[in-house]
Amino acid sequence: MKIISLNANGIRAAERKGLFDWFAQQNADIMCIQETKAQLHQLPPEKFMPDGYHHFQSDACKKGYSGVSIYSKHQPVDVAYGIDWPAFDDEGRWVQIDLGHLIVASLYMPSGSSKEERQDFKYVCMERMEPVLQSLIDGDKPFIICGDWNIAHKKIDIKNWRGNQKNSGFLPEERQWMTKLFDEMGLVDAFRVVEPGEHQYTWWSNRGQAWANNTGWRIDYHITSKCLQEKIKRAEIYKDERFSDHAPLILEYDL
Repeated sequence: MKIISLNANGIRAAERKGLFDWFAQQNADIMCIQETKAQLHQLPPEKFMPDGYHHFQSDACKKGYSGVSIYSKHQPVDVAYGIDWPAFDDEGRWVQIDLGHLIVASLYMPSGSSKEERQDFKYVCMERMEPVLQSLIDGDKPFIICGDWNIAHKKIDIKNWRGNQKNSGFLPEERQWMTKLFDEMGLVDAFRVVEPGEHQYTWWSNRGQAWANNTGWRIDYHITSKCLQEKIKRAEIYKDERFSDHAPLILEYDL
């Protein structure tokens, strides 16, 4: 099973840059998109609804902002839009499909870099996410949460770790929370199961020469239930084409 995750930084902009032409060649089972920045009625089906895929989208109430979606070859038995918390759901940050044998979610955690209030909101979101994750852990189905978590976990996950220790996305509290997910709650950072090497990033600032110099952050993840750890077969960060300031994160599972 091949699953792609991408923060598109505007799905319409990514489409113009060739995202769906590339996707058509991937033969992926699922693609999870974050930061669609477009509501469903703004997406013409001939461009945004590829043949052979079911499409599910959770939009932000505010136009041109946030939003998540999932493209799936497989028809779900159930779909959940949001986590039953209006402050989060009104920003279009979670959509989840239940495929019967597997649950897949597309998640877009907020960034706290714009102002202090947003960082405070991010901390609340982290807290509110824990019971959602625990509920999945306690359930009877394996799960994969794809998305932009907006946190680089370890020093290996960010090029300039020394200079970013006081910046949102690499704050000690954020990194400790990720450690809690993996070490205490037993979740799995799927990419690191098969790719332990350094200089592996999924996002690059548009400032300076970040892309050219590979001055990046790994803030996009597939986070899975423990039982899938042995099923992770291959991981790739696709950088041959640029559809966004993030790169597609592709993982293959033996499912």
